[in-house]
Amino acid sequence: MTLPYDRPDPFTPPPEYAAMRETTPIAQVKTPSGGPAWLVTSYDAVAAVLADRRFGLAPPGTAHPGNDTLFQDGEAHGRLRRLVSKAFGPRGIEALRDRIERLADDHVAAIARGGPPAELVADVAGPVSIAAISELLGVEIADREHFQAVAGAAGGVDFVFGGEEEMAQGAQAWESLSAYAATLVEARREDLGGDLLSLLINVRDAEDGRLSDSELVAMTATIVSAGYLSARNAISAAVLRLLREGRLATASERLGATVEEVLRLQSGQTGEPFPRFAQTDVELAGTRIRAGDLVLVRLEAAHRDPRHFADPDAFVPERRSSPSLVFGHGVHYCLGAPLARLEVAAVIGALARQLPGLCLAGPAESVEWVRDGVDAGPKALHVTW
Repeated sequence: MTLPYDRPDPFTPPPEYAAMRETTPIAQVKTPSGGPAWLVTSYDAVAAVLADRRFGLAPPGTAHPGNDTLFQDGEAHGRLRRLVSKAFGPRGIEALRDRIERLADDHVAAIARGGPPAELVADVAGPVSIAAISELLGVEIADREHFQAVAGAAGGVDFVFGGEEEMAQGAQAWESLSAYAATLVEARREDLGGDLLSLLINVRDAEDGRLSDSELVAMTATIVSAGYLSARNAISAAVLRLLREGRLATASERLGATVEEVLRLQSGQTGEPFPRFAQTDVELAGTRIRAGDLVLVRLEAAHRDPRHFADPDAFVPERRSSPSLVFGHGVHYCLGAPLARLEVAAVIGALARQLPGLCLAGPAESVEWVRDGVDAGPKALHVTW
């Protein structure tokens, strides 16, 4: 079996996932490039892989000189995460709540004043995600057209299964994004405040030292890329699903639970964890995985595991179930998870309050989706009311 499998529609996982989860939850497959891999589809096995340090982001013995991001293993990752966590704590994200909710309210109010129809990706999801990054970093992203082009080029590369030409283009795009991030860092050095970027510049630890200039730039580049593309896709995909389900008007009544349920259902389509490589021979759910083997986990299969989610395909806010794995599990759990949840909730809440009669301007199945590197989202979301 060769990946990727066809899906019936953007909202439904490939049917092969359910069949494999019941019979061979750890199955041998071929990647798009023809190489071998293990595909993991059950909740328990997916959670085990994500939490087990014997599954790393790089093949065993592989050195990545110049990798200054969190996308690495071992003590290098541990040091960076400890330093960044000091600045990226929940208190700092919570301090942004009022500003991000106000941003969402303002952008929704603007399309309401303009009257129907409207396009939510360009007029709400994109601007809110960019503005949130500006608030988070304390640096105004002024030339938004240039920023969107640079972030889009870097985010649209498949760094895992892409060919040599795509990898070369990706390296060039990442250099451009890093150069852009360096300008943000330098601008903030001139006027330090209480924002995340200022904290990253100032963070220091007796054991771990401080972030080097290259680490600081790499961290900023990662934040601006993921904070724009991933957040934009998550917001617009969440709104699309709620409109398709007819759930938007009542979403604000139990907003937190609605956000968690919509994220559970769209996980996988809007992002899967990075592939893992076995660092040593490992037995996983009775299957022997050899050192160096490529392991691919599938969140949308895990989140529809009936052993952990009753009636798993149904939209059931406030369901009693196992914890969500949307933002990962273990040492690589996404530090930006609280911010992502906050942005999605802010936009959904603003739309539900101000435009409860919002509906799609056409069939949900006709919405065109685009893939940006590791996740996907609607290219445009035309609505009326």
